[in-house]
Amino acid sequence: MPHLQRSRVCLSLLLVACATLVACGSLNGAGNSIASVVTPYKMEIVQGNFVSKEQAAAVKPGMSRTQVRDILGTPLLASIFHADRWDYVFTFKRQGVEPQARRVTVFFKGDALERMEADALPSETEFVSLLDSGRKQGKVPVLELSEEELKQLPAPVKAAESKPLPPLPVSYPPLESSSR
Repeated sequence: MPHLQRSRVCLSLLLVACATLVACGSLNGAGNSIASVVTPYKMEIVQGNFVSKEQAAAVKPGMSRTQVRDILGTPLLASIFHADRWDYVFTFKRQGVEPQARRVTVFFKGDALERMEADALPSETEFVSLLDSGRKQGKVPVLELSEEELKQLPAPVKAAESKPLPPLPVSYPPLESSSR
């Protein structure tokens, strides 16, 4: 191959390599825009003991541990080093929303509740509306039949009278044969 022709081939290969590198650089911007449109699914994570404002209001000083457990549930954290303290921790993580964390701590003196410390707690209604905020609300179907629709239904079939069951035997046969 003549020297001039070899130079042209090398120059064209160099230009193709440079064009490829430039294209890769511009694809990075396109890749970022595609990645911003397509995002991976992230599950909602609900962990711990949810304690509502109503539950916290029902807990009064002097209650026994059993009464507190009946109202608030089993504590998430009960340490052997802090036997007179129960911690109820609740976290809620949802894609696109700031994670939420709430903590309720109850302190006992012996078997009686001494005091309770808690973050700002939502009511049960507020919590349920928080859980439903990401769902699309559809039309609720009517679950009743009109008088005309009731008349169109077939008449209910009466159950045939059944025969009484035979009496149970007084004694049952042995499970194993007595002869060996």
